Amino acid sequence: MKRAPLWAVPLLLAGCGRYADFTLPPLAGGDAAASYTWQANAAPVLGRGDWDSHDVLNPSVVAASGKLFNLYSGFDGRSWRTGLATSSDGLAWQKAGMVVAPDPQTWEGSYIAANGAALWDGREFWYWYQAGARERPRIGLARSPDGLVWRKEPGPVLETGPRGAWDERGVADPYVIRAGPYLYIFYLGQDRAHRQRLGVARSLDGFTWEKLRSNPILELGSDGAFDENGLGEPAVWRARGFYWMLYTGRDRGEVRRMGLARSTDGVHWQKLPAVFAGSQNWDAKVVCDPTVLVSGAEVRVWFGGGDQARPDENLNGQIGYAVLRPITLPARP
Repeated sequence: MKRAPLWAVPLLLAGCGRYADFTLPPLAGGDAAASYTWQANAAPVLGRGDWDSHDVLNPSVVAASGKLFNLYSGFDGRSWRTGLATSSDGLAWQKAGMVVAPDPQTWEGSYIAANGAALWDGREFWYWYQAGARERPRIGLARSPDGLVWRKEPGPVLETGPRGAWDERGVADPYVIRAGPYLYIFYLGQDRAHRQRLGVARSLDGFTWEKLRSNPILELGSDGAFDENGLGEPAVWRARGFYWMLYTGRDRGEVRRMGLARSTDGVHWQKLPAVFAGSQNWDAKVVCDPTVLVSGAEVRVWFGGGDQARPDENLNGQIGYAVLRPITLPARP
């Protein structure tokens, strides 16, 4: 069956290669002193339950049909699955249950079908999610008209790289935005040394992706930095003349905090001094997994938080809410 494109695009722009040299549509750039402050609610807005009894993390929030839909990840001690919650204001959420689970009879295996990125195209939800073996995750795609019943593609839509590549041992943590005729997926890549860094790929239809030839686009921090041990979970938006990125950084003790970076082309990124950490008991060790919605000059952020510093799960994870407010940093003397 012929696939309908996610958005109408000129066919002459279709790429045929798996790798390409590209940028996102260039932006003019704004004030070099522009940044954001972080103000988080004291209490989580979405907690653990039954099938999601160990961790509730990785929110992906989209607006559709006059309300907010949150496709989030839940862990029961054995498997990660995707659940749905809805809200009118982004603060009070009603869980609708588990909606996407790994299928052990397919490429997905039994461990994970979660850590995803959702978009609404005006007719249905598109959800790019992480699945496969823990040692070699890949990214799949599912679609739904209502967020409850999903149709999965039979195989992954974003594969790992070739031998020796920066993403040879895994691709994960997708975040998808539309810019011009293309969709862009920002994602984590892992190499054989277990280094986790960030890259980008583009697609005209959401199924066939070509990776940036010069990936990765964001490197590990220096020794002692909050992101010296790994990067992941990017969230990207456009505002104030820049592309902005919130991303998770892991230090050597597996404490996770979020960093802020910006770019004028979506490929060449500048890390900013801002680092956002948990301030409450429930998110004292982990602040991660951002998803964003731009609301005027502010940016609404839903994120994962936990009180256990571990590399992947059993964080006592819950979902929090914060607002990024624009500021202009004082000039250096």
